[in-house]
Amino acid sequence: MSSTIWTRDALLANPVSLETTAWRVVEAQHRVSTMKLVDSIEEQLVLEKLLDETKPPVSQDCAHLHYLLFTPFRYASENPYPSRFRPGGSPDGVFYAAASPETAISEITFYRLLFFAESPGTPLPTNAQEFTAFAVPIRSERSIDLTRPPLNADQSAWMRTEDYSECHRLAAIARDEGFQAICYSSVRDPQHRINYAILTPEAFSQPAPVAQQTWRIHLRKDGALAKCEAPQVGISFSVTDFAADSRLRPAA
Repeated sequence: MSSTIWTRDALLANPVSLETTAWRVVEAQHRVSTMKLVDSIEEQLVLEKLLDETKPPVSQDCAHLHYLLFTPFRYASENPYPSRFRPGGSPDGVFYAAASPETAISEITFYRLLFFAESPGTPLPTNAQEFTAFAVPIRSERSIDLTRPPLNADQSAWMRTEDYSECHRLAAIARDEGFQAICYSSVRDPQHRINYAILTPEAFSQPAPVAQQTWRIHLRKDGALAKCEAPQVGISFSVTDFAADSRLRPAA
């Protein structure tokens, strides 16, 4: 960083309250993947129960939550990969979400394109993939907003495409000081709309999603098409929309 505007003291001096609805996107086969293995709903329930017993236990502070909400916290200790506000291998989970389903779709579209860019031997899916966007209310009296002064002065640090070191340092201090959520600009959304990093399940003001949408994303070599049927929304992405990240930058 070229400045020292953001410090522990700066974070402590600028807490904000947050009350909003956040959207997250997951692959739609989160429940139907076992259906093809059984002959009835009853058998599927038994299979799902057996599978659940092999997974990490759900912590006490997540026990009352719908599985779509507690999943990022449940598997944190088994996830070796870093994300913007979580170092790889950290036992602390982060629930990433966005202020709009369109921004959440931009995020997942980027990572789907990145997967195939880094796996050149893997053919693109021929059919559109189905995803579920779901909304959950968030309420926190102690949050950090990186889009507001004075912390937005270091926006270049928060929006680096591949180096998350400053975000990791900030998140570690935020956890130490009892902050529950971080509001920041999406790097992957071409319009850089708002994202949320929920650091603790205490920030959920409802125990289950309050709305859902079904989206289909069709990946292409030059980008992707995303479509929601209800409400009817369509988004077209070009690989050049994400060219700030060198991993998706078209070859010269």
